[in-house]
Amino acid sequence: MGLNVGDMAPAVAIPGGGGAGIDLSALKGRKVVIYFYPKADTPGCTQEAKDFTDLKAEFEATDTTVIGISRDPAKALDRFQAKHGLGVALGSDEDGKVVESYGVWVEKSMYGKAYMGIERATFLIDREGRIAHIWPKVKVKGHAAEVLAAAKAL
Repeated sequence: MGLNVGDMAPAVAIPGGGGAGIDLSALKGRKVVIYFYPKADTPGCTQEAKDFTDLKAEFEATDTTVIGISRDPAKALDRFQAKHGLGVALGSDEDGKVVESYGVWVEKSMYGKAYMGIERATFLIDREGRIAHIWPKVKVKGHAAEVLAAAKAL
């Protein structure tokens, strides 16, 4: 990952679910959690999205917006949100520019085959647009609660 705590967060201006756009610059003055996940409607990604959704009110109480980003098309994100009743914003980075700018588009390996994919990672961005915390190679269990604790402390 090429980004460090204290760096300005790279720009994000992508389509979101429900036809809404997601623009990080419009959220300046709020804290923002951006979590990157490999693919909508897979077990780990679904659990992560549900965990963040379950804590949405608590994130909002700390003036924090949560955004999930994958390379899935916006229509797939709409289906994902509807199927699982997800309440967090989901962004579609089909061209991969955002995942590359955050350093989460990496070479992965499965069954001895190398391929490119999204490394599950989360970034907490402060009110000025600087990266306050980075969680690389996220394990889903307990992660949303850990991010909430960091957002409360910020």
